[in-house]
Amino acid sequence: MPSGTKNSLSRETKILELQPASQDIWDSKYRLKNQKGKPIDKDIDGTYKRVAKALADAEKPRLRKEWNEKFLWALRNGAIPAGRIVSNAGAKEHKPSTSTINCTVSGIMEDSMVDILNMVREAGLTLKAGCGIGYEFSTLRPKGALVAGAGASTSGPLTFMDIFDAMCRTISSAGGRRGAQMATFDIAHPDIRDFISAKREDGRLRQFNLSCLITDSFMQAVKEDKEWELIFPANGQEVGDPNCPIIYRPWPITQGYQTNERHEVACRVYKKVSARSLWDLIMRSTYDFAEPGFILIDKVNEMNNNWFCEDIRATNPCGEQPLPPHGACLLGSVNLTRFVENPFSDQASFDWDRYKEVVRIFTRMMDNVVEIHGLPLPEQGEEIERKRRHGMGFLGLGSTIIMLGMTYGDEASVAFTDRIAREMAITGWEEGVDLAGEKGPAPIMEETFTVTAAMLAQRPQMVEDGIREGDLLPGKVLMANYSRYLAQFPEALRKQIAEFGSRFSHHTSIAPTGTISLSLANNASNGIEPSFSHIYSRNVIQEGRKTKEKVDVLSYELLAYRAAINPLADPQAEEPENRPTANFIDTNKISPRAHVDIQAAAQKWIDSSISKTINVPTDYPFEEFKKIYHYAFDKGLKGCTTFRFNPEAFQGVLVKSEDLAATTYRFTLDDGDVIEVKGDEIVEYDGENHTAANLFDALKEGYYGKL
Repeated sequence: MPSGTKNSLSRETKILELQPASQDIWDSKYRLKNQKGKPIDKDIDGTYKRVAKALADAEKPRLRKEWNEKFLWALRNGAIPAGRIVSNAGAKEHKPSTSTINCTVSGIMEDSMVDILNMVREAGLTLKAGCGIGYEFSTLRPKGALVAGAGASTSGPLTFMDIFDAMCRTISSAGGRRGAQMATFDIAHPDIRDFISAKREDGRLRQFNLSCLITDSFMQAVKEDKEWELIFPANGQEVGDPNCPIIYRPWPITQGYQTNERHEVACRVYKKVSARSLWDLIMRSTYDFAEPGFILIDKVNEMNNNWFCEDIRATNPCGEQPLPPHGACLLGSVNLTRFVENPFSDQASFDWDRYKEVVRIFTRMMDNVVEIHGLPLPEQGEEIERKRRHGMGFLGLGSTIIMLGMTYGDEASVAFTDRIAREMAITGWEEGVDLAGEKGPAPIMEETFTVTAAMLAQRPQMVEDGIREGDLLPGKVLMANYSRYLAQFPEALRKQIAEFGSRFSHHTSIAPTGTISLSLANNASNGIEPSFSHIYSRNVIQEGRKTKEKVDVLSYELLAYRAAINPLADPQAEEPENRPTANFIDTNKISPRAHVDIQAAAQKWIDSSISKTINVPTDYPFEEFKKIYHYAFDKGLKGCTTFRFNPEAFQGVLVKSEDLAATTYRFTLDDGDVIEVKGDEIVEYDGENHTAANLFDALKEGYYGKL
């Protein structure tokens, strides 16, 4: 690289002109407009100014000007709040019924028609406000179980999920965004097989992501090839029936059920199955349909900062936020590409000082979002105000790794990921203590909790410290001294948390950042991911279109590379000198184990969870595919998700041109004729142009014209 280019190249990589797809997505999804469609935000900087002012207004009047300027500086230097914040902060005049919160979880769904329908109402209000929502459905009795007083048997949890699916499809989330839902289901529920296979039916449950709640005991049963008991809480008659096998297990609901001295619920054993056969069913469904996901729920609860007062059974729609009943969380990501100096050179470096300063200011900015949360349900508001949970993460990791000359998944990139997450975590919690001193800690820190036998069993260190059952301890002490996540932090910081508390109970989370990365980050790689491909297509929901729109994009690192080596050339041109080599790899060249290694390095310092997808080739062997999940479990992850392109199942959000060109779609016309079209060909239908793949998927799945 020529000498004397350090400063200009550094600036160039930070101010690359947005590619058309990025500009369009910002305009359609995040730019504030009035009810007539006239833009309020003049440009992207206008969007930043609106958000900065709205969040600075949560400060005391004398501090607002100072923090407005600092928040705006952070936004211009890579702090990117999540989509609901960017869309809705400072927009109350134009969108009074929307929320700045991305993530919520339903209350516990009790096994009664009244409660189920009440949860449908709550979910509808939540989706209407623009929030995604997760639910656990395995608290509902299995198919065929007797309904007391009705003289009939129930149709099972899956049919009730259909009601939520239809409700979500009917209610359009704020800003033209489709509603997002997650359904979790216990691996021991008698209807688990139906749950695993539910989305094999065309068009069914397409408003849901599905994930199994996988326990350590199930994984052990799989490894040892043991039988696995499928259970559900027993009714009074079953408990007294000598022919009905009963075991006691922890259950999210105890009221109305028989319990033992450990508050475990009496459960009927419906049947025993081979753990490995059930495991293979999950793996086959995931291999073919990319679902259900895989939430290691014991690890989630073991590592939860609020371990002493929460039992988590559900997550937000993308899985990065495990939340308690009526839990809610706001999100934001730091764009790592903004801190790379001298990319693609021997002098490439990362500006750690500026990164930590952005994290520090962004932490305060995100905390202020709690003051304007706009959540529709009182229970949700009380929960977020009590714990002030938020989830700061990062995006552009894959792009940044390439710009710094590393390869995604190699030893250097794993160490870099560890440091990125560690600096964010420690800096954020230091700021949390400072904010507690200035504004007061989260209320949960000052609350007093009674030590139970179960708590002592979970944390033997408490017994060694002389704590006994019945003792009263404040939340800040239970968190600082006995959180397994905070145990790795510097002792001085933990002592400060124990003494002063923190402004929040959770600080970090890595979200998928799909359209945020594409728009405001100029298609830097999503979240923790590598770049899917360097020239590819995204299928994006655009308001007014009947199918998803195929948008062609280049990766941020490819744009930056071309600008660096030939600043005068068209960055989208295909000249040979604009084609990088070496470490410019994408998901096709990255092993699944490398994906897991990167996720594990970050997870160590992330106190919530991580949304990550391991892309595997279509021809990846099934037996090797299953090993990915065992490796993820052994590495201590909280969850694992994979994606394998399967055109017979559905059309993904990210699509490689070569996959589309190699796939033939067949359409049957009204007169019975059949036409065959390649997936990337343009088809005119119903007065609108569509890619053949997107049209086929929309008609097959039943969402044509309903986006």
